[in-house]
Amino acid sequence: MAGIKRALISVSDKTGVVEIAKRLEALGAEILSTGGTAKALREAGVRVTDVAAYTGSPEILDGRVKTLHPKIHGGLLGRRSVPAHVAQLEQHGIGPIDVVVVNLYPFEATIAKPNCPFEEAIENIDIGGPSMLRSAAKNHEDVLVVVDPADYQRVLDMVTAGTVSHELRRELAMKVFQHTAHYDSLIAGYLESQVQRETKFPKILSLQFERMEILRYGENPHQQGAFYRELRSIEPSVSRGKILHGKAMSYNNFLDANSALELAKEYDEIAVAIIKHNNPCGVALGATPVEAYVKARETDPISAFGGVIAFNRPLDLAAAKEITSTFVEVVVAPGFSEDALVELKRKKDLRLLDVGPLTKVKQEGLDLKKLVGGLIVQDRDLGVLADLKTLQVPTQRKPTNEEYAACAFAWKVCKHVKSNAIVYAKPGQTVGIGAGQMSRVDSVKLAVMKAQMPVKGCVMASDAFFPFRDGLDAAAQAGITAVIQPGGSIRDPEIIKAADEQGLAMIMTAMRHFRH
Repeated sequence: MAGIKRALISVSDKTGVVEIAKRLEALGAEILSTGGTAKALREAGVRVTDVAAYTGSPEILDGRVKTLHPKIHGGLLGRRSVPAHVAQLEQHGIGPIDVVVVNLYPFEATIAKPNCPFEEAIENIDIGGPSMLRSAAKNHEDVLVVVDPADYQRVLDMVTAGTVSHELRRELAMKVFQHTAHYDSLIAGYLESQVQRETKFPKILSLQFERMEILRYGENPHQQGAFYRELRSIEPSVSRGKILHGKAMSYNNFLDANSALELAKEYDEIAVAIIKHNNPCGVALGATPVEAYVKARETDPISAFGGVIAFNRPLDLAAAKEITSTFVEVVVAPGFSEDALVELKRKKDLRLLDVGPLTKVKQEGLDLKKLVGGLIVQDRDLGVLADLKTLQVPTQRKPTNEEYAACAFAWKVCKHVKSNAIVYAKPGQTVGIGAGQMSRVDSVKLAVMKAQMPVKGCVMASDAFFPFRDGLDAAAQAGITAVIQPGGSIRDPEIIKAADEQGLAMIMTAMRHFRH
């Protein structure tokens, strides 16, 4: 590329800014800058021309106007290959600007502060920065524009070598528009949150996700796949986890790992969830991680083979040894002890995902499902039942304390099973799980068929009401003693009567947990 005569540098994030300014100066560039950036560069020994001195127009309105000037935007937008543009620039005394290094006021960090005043948020909306970036990116054939400090070094390497490619220029321009689009969506979202409206669902839904990796394939080998991370998410999750070992995560691994962790997070006690094909095949509580894992695996050892396991406590050596005794695809945990890692890494393909400390925070947000040509959107299902003993018990027999404990455990599992969902459990351990059947009575029968331990004496959880008594009768025949279900069917009196005939206790939650 031709020599760099002029570079404009104005950044909020000053990471690496001194180094890139010094290198550009050494290549013969005049450095234009403003405010805090100019001060930082001067203190580091860089010769800087203030934008106000360059344009002949002082900063005004408390700094709101400083770069919005024809000498800046003409220098950015003028096309060097168009004679009329070159003539007009010369006529008006406007010099071309060859490099722009700009990042924006920290609006996102500002509004993330607790109780951020509205006036402070507004003052952190950058106007000149996005304008310069967009001008430079539009004219990227002539102007090299850098918005991400991570790109400084490779840009300097290419500039020094005189080999800045059209591909790099286009990539950097793309990153500018991605950056400004994200910035604008943050502002729009914040302002919308400040406006009273009838619904929490915005008229225009703006989503911002960053691609983290290209996957080997999607759900099936003939489909391509990629993993994206939501930029605004802060909740501990699989999406924010760190892969410590093993093969690259697949599309299906991500789905199952997410399901496993979200289920394990439901419990305050030490808990383990094993997922296969996006359904739980075993869940248990224990005094230790290894006890919880062994109990979870006992529910359905055949399905657990090749499954995805999530712990809600750091993994220790005893649990690691149990895991390596069989075939497992993925282990998710909020940390691994050093000796556990040594043991697990003996399995070269076993994926280990560290999600960091689990907090009680569950971030409210939207649950999205893609349709062809559209989306359906809802709240996340964060519904919980704080105390089952406050709920309606319409049957003649009331649950025992043990049945209450088993029902509380089973209800949380049921929320994570594909509907129609039936869970048989005893306190702290699943016994049989019936998932995804088209009729509820079939899920009841499937859960009995899948059970590897006696169902007699267990409780049953159902994610939705029983439309007929046949499901309840089938469960009673298998030996259950208590039921937890939402209720709300027009046949509730018939269902309650059936429970009384069978001597069952029944808790009605008035809360449904469909999971399609």
